[in-house]
Amino acid sequence: MTSGRMRMSQWIAAALWCAASLLLVAAPAEARPGSSLQSARDAAIEQQVSSIVAQGRGRIGVAAVDLDGGGEIMINGDMPFPMASTAKIAVAATYLSGVEQGRLRLDQPFPMMVPVAESADARGAVAAVRPGMVMAAQSLMELSITRSDNHATDGLIAAVGGIGAVNAWLSRIGVTGQHLDHTMATLVRDDGRVNPVTTIDTRTSSSPRAMVSLLAAIDRGNALSPESRAVLLDTMTRTSTGRNRIRSGLPEGVVFAHKTGTLAGVTDDVGIVRLPDGRHLAIAIFVTGPEGHSTHAGMIAQIARVLYDGYSQSPLPSGLETARR
Repeated sequence: MTSGRMRMSQWIAAALWCAASLLLVAAPAEARPGSSLQSARDAAIEQQVSSIVAQGRGRIGVAAVDLDGGGEIMINGDMPFPMASTAKIAVAATYLSGVEQGRLRLDQPFPMMVPVAESADARGAVAAVRPGMVMAAQSLMELSITRSDNHATDGLIAAVGGIGAVNAWLSRIGVTGQHLDHTMATLVRDDGRVNPVTTIDTRTSSSPRAMVSLLAAIDRGNALSPESRAVLLDTMTRTSTGRNRIRSGLPEGVVFAHKTGTLAGVTDDVGIVRLPDGRHLAIAIFVTGPEGHSTHAGMIAQIARVLYDGYSQSPLPSGLETARR
């Protein structure tokens, strides 16, 4: 992508995603009246989602927060779930934070980190990797988010100073209940050693509540500058994985910035949906179970449609709605 096209893409993303924060004319969500109406709406939505969750044979977590209108639902909201590749959102955001601080640049070259074959008796706690193809950090981020490329992600993890730097950034912005304990190479190497249905493994995990907290912090501008926010959310709108998950449950043309995650017995999708009147809905859906990824994806799509339809209803009487965008 040329620098001119990249700037234009970032400008468009900023216009799309910053509008909701800048054009709200009502009081902040937590100060708005109508909580009884919102609670009734949320209860109805949560009941419908719960009926879908009950069809699964594993652990399932769902969180959804109306970032503009107020209201939320949580099903197993504080239970840790395997993040899988949804952890790549925090990795990309940590790198962008480094750009804001002047320590890193989006055009700075870094190598992908490629796994090295290990014998079973020589395996360490961290999977061995070697430097691979060198490319600009923004290209690594594009591959990491849109194609869920693990080698590119490990290149970004190395660039920011390791997984400790990612966890430090999450702590700094106030996200609790989410942390990274593995490189992507290690996560893939060790996949299947723990049954996610019967065992709650807190390593490289997130609760649904923590994930929507991260998404909210990014979307509301509390975690990144407007420029970094635009870069990340614009990239997330181009995610090509998981088309049969949340995306499949949304009407055609809905703006959706997201990241998927997949491991043995684990099917995840998290992101931010733009509702018809411009409100933003943060969603995290973590599914574990023996049914298989296709079945999990179908459940995720069903849940997404219930959430979209439910939260597309205005949370307040017509005179108190947020400005139409």
